[in-house]
Amino acid sequence: MKIDVLTIFPDFFKDFKNTSINKRAIEKGCLEFNTIDIRDFTSDKHRRIDDRPVGGGNGLIMKVEPIVKAIRSVKKDNSKVIYMSPRGNKLDQQKVRSLSLEDHLIILCGHYEGVDERVLDYVDEQISIGDYILSGGEVAATVVSDAVIRLLDGAIKEESHLDESFENGLLEYPQFTIPKTFENKEIPEILYSGNHQAINKWRKKESLRITLKHRKDLFDKYTLTKEDRELIEEIKEGKIGMWEKKAIANNSLNDKGSS
Repeated sequence: MKIDVLTIFPDFFKDFKNTSINKRAIEKGCLEFNTIDIRDFTSDKHRRIDDRPVGGGNGLIMKVEPIVKAIRSVKKDNSKVIYMSPRGNKLDQQKVRSLSLEDHLIILCGHYEGVDERVLDYVDEQISIGDYILSGGEVAATVVSDAVIRLLDGAIKEESHLDESFENGLLEYPQFTIPKTFENKEIPEILYSGNHQAINKWRKKESLRITLKHRKDLFDKYTLTKEDRELIEEIKEGKIGMWEKKAIANNSLNDKGSS
Protein backbone atom coordinates (compact mmCIF):
# COMPACT_ATOMS: atom_id res chain seq x y z
CA MET A 1 0.00 0.00 0.00
CA LYS A 2 0.97 3.59 -0.58
CA ILE A 3 -0.15 6.42 1.70
CA ASP A 4 0.42 10.05 0.73
CA VAL A 5 -0.46 12.68 3.31
CA LEU A 6 -1.05 16.22 2.08
CA THR A 7 -0.18 18.66 4.84
CA ILE A 8 1.40 22.01 5.64
CA PHE A 9 3.33 20.35 8.50
CA PRO A 10 5.28 17.45 6.95
CA ASP A 11 7.69 17.32 9.90
CA PHE A 12 4.77 16.25 12.07
CA PHE A 13 5.01 12.77 10.53
CA LYS A 14 8.77 12.13 10.84
CA ASP A 15 8.55 10.18 14.09
CA PHE A 16 5.38 8.45 12.93
CA LYS A 17 7.21 6.95 9.94
CA ASN A 18 10.15 5.77 12.03
CA THR A 19 8.31 4.15 14.91
CA SER A 20 7.46 0.52 15.67
CA ILE A 21 5.01 -1.19 13.30
CA ASN A 22 5.05 1.66 10.80
CA LYS A 23 8.82 1.53 10.39
CA ARG A 24 8.74 -2.26 10.10
CA ALA A 25 6.02 -2.15 7.44
CA ILE A 26 8.09 0.32 5.38
CA GLU A 27 11.26 -1.77 5.75
CA LYS A 28 9.40 -4.93 4.69
CA GLY A 29 8.10 -3.20 1.58
CA CYS A 30 4.40 -3.57 2.37
CA LEU A 31 4.03 0.19 2.89
CA GLU A 32 5.22 3.34 1.17
CA PHE A 33 4.47 6.41 3.30
CA ASN A 34 5.05 9.95 2.01
CA THR A 35 4.22 13.49 3.06
CA ILE A 36 3.52 16.18 0.49
CA ASP A 37 3.91 19.80 1.55
CA ILE A 38 0.93 21.74 0.20
CA ARG A 39 3.00 24.93 0.36
CA ASP A 40 5.12 23.61 -2.52
CA PHE A 41 2.13 24.08 -4.80
CA THR A 42 1.19 27.67 -4.05
CA SER A 43 1.88 30.45 -6.53
CA ASP A 44 2.12 32.98 -3.68
CA LYS A 45 5.67 34.32 -3.33
CA HIS A 46 5.35 34.13 0.45
CA ARG A 47 4.19 30.49 0.20
CA ARG A 48 0.80 31.36 1.70
CA ILE A 49 -1.83 28.70 1.22
CA ASP A 50 -4.66 30.45 3.08
CA ASP A 51 -6.72 33.65 2.97
CA ARG A 52 -9.69 35.30 4.63
CA PRO A 53 -13.14 33.88 3.83
CA VAL A 54 -15.03 35.68 1.08
CA GLY A 55 -18.05 37.44 2.57
CA GLY A 56 -16.36 37.90 5.93
CA GLY A 57 -15.97 35.65 8.95
CA ASN A 58 -13.43 34.47 11.46
CA GLY A 59 -10.15 32.74 10.75
CA LEU A 60 -8.46 31.71 7.53
CA ILE A 61 -9.46 29.25 4.81
CA MET A 62 -7.04 27.03 2.90
CA LYS A 63 -7.01 27.92 -0.80
CA VAL A 64 -8.35 25.56 -3.44
CA GLU A 65 -5.54 25.88 -6.02
CA PRO A 66 -2.52 24.57 -4.05
CA ILE A 67 -4.57 21.72 -2.56
CA VAL A 68 -5.87 20.55 -5.94
CA LYS A 69 -2.37 20.79 -7.44
CA ALA A 70 -1.01 18.74 -4.52
CA ILE A 71 -3.70 16.08 -5.04
CA ARG A 72 -2.99 15.89 -8.76
CA SER A 73 0.76 15.56 -8.14
CA VAL A 74 0.24 12.09 -6.62
CA LYS A 75 -3.20 10.94 -7.78
CA LYS A 76 -3.44 7.83 -9.97
CA ASP A 77 -6.37 5.81 -11.31
CA ASN A 78 -6.27 3.56 -8.22
CA SER A 79 -6.05 6.41 -5.68
CA LYS A 80 -8.64 7.15 -3.01
CA VAL A 81 -8.62 10.74 -1.73
CA ILE A 82 -9.73 11.22 1.88
CA TYR A 83 -10.33 14.51 3.65
CA MET A 84 -10.29 14.48 7.46
CA SER A 85 -13.46 16.41 8.26
CA PRO A 86 -16.16 16.69 10.96
CA ARG A 87 -18.71 16.15 8.18
CA GLY A 88 -17.40 12.67 7.49
CA ASN A 89 -18.63 9.34 8.80
CA LYS A 90 -16.96 8.33 12.04
CA LEU A 91 -14.02 6.00 11.67
CA ASP A 92 -14.62 2.45 12.91
CA GLN A 93 -12.88 -0.89 12.43
CA GLN A 94 -15.09 -1.85 9.50
CA LYS A 95 -14.08 1.32 7.67
CA VAL A 96 -10.42 0.73 8.58
CA ARG A 97 -10.60 -2.76 7.08
CA SER A 98 -12.06 -1.42 3.85
CA LEU A 99 -9.36 1.26 3.63
CA SER A 100 -6.64 -1.35 4.18
CA LEU A 101 -7.73 -3.03 0.94
CA GLU A 102 -7.03 0.11 -1.12
CA ASP A 103 -3.84 0.36 -3.19
CA HIS A 104 -3.26 4.07 -2.63
CA LEU A 105 -4.65 6.44 -0.01
CA ILE A 106 -4.24 10.20 -0.30
CA ILE A 107 -5.11 11.85 3.02
CA LEU A 108 -5.73 15.59 3.02
CA CYS A 109 -5.14 17.43 6.29
CA GLY A 110 -7.08 20.65 6.69
CA HIS A 111 -6.04 23.50 8.98
CA TYR A 112 -7.25 26.87 10.23
CA GLU A 113 -11.02 27.09 9.57
CA GLY A 114 -10.93 24.36 6.94
CA VAL A 115 -10.62 24.24 3.17
CA ASP A 116 -12.27 26.07 0.29
CA GLU A 117 -15.55 24.21 -0.35
CA ARG A 118 -14.53 23.56 -3.96
CA VAL A 119 -11.76 21.24 -2.75
CA LEU A 120 -14.44 18.67 -1.89
CA ASP A 121 -15.12 18.11 -5.59
CA TYR A 122 -11.68 16.46 -5.73
CA VAL A 123 -12.21 14.27 -2.64
CA ASP A 124 -13.63 10.73 -2.68
CA GLU A 125 -14.59 10.48 0.98
CA GLN A 126 -14.67 12.53 4.17
CA ILE A 127 -13.83 10.81 7.46
CA SER A 128 -14.10 11.97 11.07
CA ILE A 129 -12.36 10.41 14.08
CA GLY A 130 -14.82 11.90 16.58
CA ASP A 131 -17.00 14.79 17.60
CA TYR A 132 -14.38 17.24 18.81
CA ILE A 133 -12.22 19.98 17.33
CA LEU A 134 -8.53 19.60 16.49
CA SER A 135 -6.14 22.31 15.32
CA GLY A 136 -5.60 20.44 12.07
CA GLY A 137 -6.04 17.13 10.31
CA GLU A 138 -2.54 15.83 11.05
CA VAL A 139 -3.47 14.02 14.26
CA ALA A 140 -6.52 12.50 12.57
CA ALA A 141 -4.40 11.42 9.59
CA THR A 142 -2.01 9.54 11.88
CA VAL A 143 -4.97 7.80 13.54
CA VAL A 144 -6.31 6.60 10.18
CA SER A 145 -2.86 5.64 8.91
CA ASP A 146 -1.89 3.75 12.07
CA ALA A 147 -5.15 1.79 12.14
CA VAL A 148 -4.79 0.86 8.47
CA ILE A 149 -1.07 0.01 8.53
CA ARG A 150 -1.41 -2.59 11.28
CA LEU A 151 -3.82 -4.54 9.03
CA LEU A 152 -1.46 -4.72 6.06
CA ASP A 153 -0.01 -8.13 5.21
CA GLY A 154 3.40 -8.35 6.82
CA ALA A 155 2.99 -5.41 9.20
CA ILE A 156 2.18 -7.64 12.17
CA LYS A 157 1.30 -11.30 12.60
CA GLU A 158 -2.29 -12.03 11.56
CA GLU A 159 -3.10 -13.72 14.88
CA SER A 160 -1.96 -10.61 16.76
CA HIS A 161 -5.03 -8.60 15.77
CA LEU A 162 -7.72 -11.28 15.33
CA ASP A 163 -8.81 -11.00 18.98
CA GLU A 164 -8.36 -7.24 19.33
CA SER A 165 -11.20 -4.97 20.33
CA PHE A 166 -13.81 -4.43 17.58
CA GLU A 167 -12.43 -7.19 15.33
CA ASN A 168 -15.09 -9.73 16.37
CA GLY A 169 -17.71 -7.25 17.55
CA LEU A 170 -16.60 -7.30 21.20
CA LEU A 171 -14.01 -5.52 23.31
CA GLU A 172 -10.82 -7.45 23.98
CA TYR A 173 -10.43 -9.69 27.04
CA PRO A 174 -7.99 -8.77 29.87
CA GLN A 175 -4.29 -9.58 29.45
CA PHE A 176 -1.63 -10.11 32.14
CA THR A 177 2.09 -10.68 32.50
CA ILE A 178 4.48 -11.44 35.36
CA PRO A 179 4.59 -11.14 38.33
CA LYS A 180 1.72 -13.44 39.30
CA THR A 181 0.96 -11.29 42.36
CA PHE A 182 1.27 -7.50 42.59
CA GLU A 183 0.06 -5.65 45.70
CA ASN A 184 -2.32 -8.55 46.48
CA LYS A 185 -3.76 -8.47 42.96
CA GLU A 186 -3.62 -11.94 41.42
CA ILE A 187 -3.60 -13.13 37.82
CA PRO A 188 -6.67 -15.39 37.34
CA GLU A 189 -5.76 -18.99 38.08
CA ILE A 190 -7.45 -20.28 34.92
CA LEU A 191 -4.66 -18.72 32.84
CA TYR A 192 -2.17 -21.09 34.49
CA SER A 193 -4.32 -24.18 33.87
CA GLY A 194 -2.72 -25.16 30.55
CA ASN A 195 -6.24 -25.97 29.30
CA HIS A 196 -6.39 -23.81 26.17
CA GLN A 197 -10.02 -24.61 25.48
CA ALA A 198 -10.98 -23.41 28.97
CA ILE A 199 -8.69 -20.38 28.67
CA ASN A 200 -10.33 -19.37 25.37
CA LYS A 201 -13.76 -19.82 26.93
CA TRP A 202 -12.73 -17.63 29.90
CA ARG A 203 -11.42 -14.98 27.51
CA LYS A 204 -14.70 -15.02 25.58
CA LYS A 205 -16.61 -14.66 28.85
CA GLU A 206 -14.47 -11.69 29.85
CA SER A 207 -14.92 -10.06 26.44
CA LEU A 208 -18.67 -10.38 26.88
CA ARG A 209 -18.45 -9.01 30.43
CA ILE A 210 -16.34 -6.01 29.48
CA THR A 211 -18.40 -5.16 26.39
CA LEU A 212 -21.67 -5.43 28.31
CA LYS A 213 -20.30 -3.15 31.02
CA HIS A 214 -18.48 -0.53 28.93
CA ARG A 215 -20.02 -0.60 25.44
CA LYS A 216 -23.66 -1.66 25.63
CA ASP A 217 -24.13 -0.30 22.11
CA LEU A 218 -21.65 -2.85 20.73
CA PHE A 219 -23.08 -5.64 22.87
CA ASP A 220 -26.60 -5.03 21.57
CA LYS A 221 -25.38 -5.46 17.99
CA TYR A 222 -23.54 -8.69 18.74
CA THR A 223 -25.20 -12.01 17.83
CA LEU A 224 -24.97 -14.34 20.83
CA THR A 225 -24.34 -18.06 20.40
CA LYS A 226 -25.81 -20.67 22.75
CA GLU A 227 -22.49 -20.79 24.64
CA ASP A 228 -22.42 -16.98 24.82
CA ARG A 229 -25.85 -16.94 26.46
CA GLU A 230 -24.69 -19.49 29.04
CA LEU A 231 -21.66 -17.34 29.80
CA ILE A 232 -23.87 -14.26 30.14
CA GLU A 233 -25.95 -16.11 32.73
CA GLU A 234 -22.78 -16.90 34.69
CA ILE A 235 -21.79 -13.23 34.50
CA LYS A 236 -25.19 -12.00 35.70
CA GLU A 237 -25.26 -14.52 38.56
CA GLY A 238 -21.64 -13.83 39.49
CA LYS A 239 -20.79 -17.54 39.13
CA ILE A 240 -17.60 -19.36 38.24
CA GLY A 241 -18.59 -22.03 35.73
CA MET A 242 -18.01 -25.72 36.41
CA TRP A 243 -15.85 -25.84 33.28
CA GLU A 244 -13.51 -23.26 34.85
CA LYS A 245 -13.44 -24.98 38.25
CA LYS A 246 -12.59 -28.33 36.61
CA ALA A 247 -9.77 -26.84 34.54
CA ILE A 248 -8.21 -25.24 37.63
CA ALA A 249 -8.71 -28.39 39.74
CA ASN A 250 -7.15 -30.65 37.09
CA ASN A 251 -4.16 -28.36 36.86
CA SER A 252 -3.73 -28.52 40.66
CA LEU A 253 -3.82 -32.33 40.52
CA ASN A 254 -1.25 -32.37 37.75
CA ASP A 255 1.02 -30.05 39.76
CA LYS A 256 0.78 -32.36 42.80
CA GLY A 257 1.43 -35.43 40.65
CA SER A 258 4.57 -33.94 39.19
CA SER A 259 5.99 -32.75 42.54
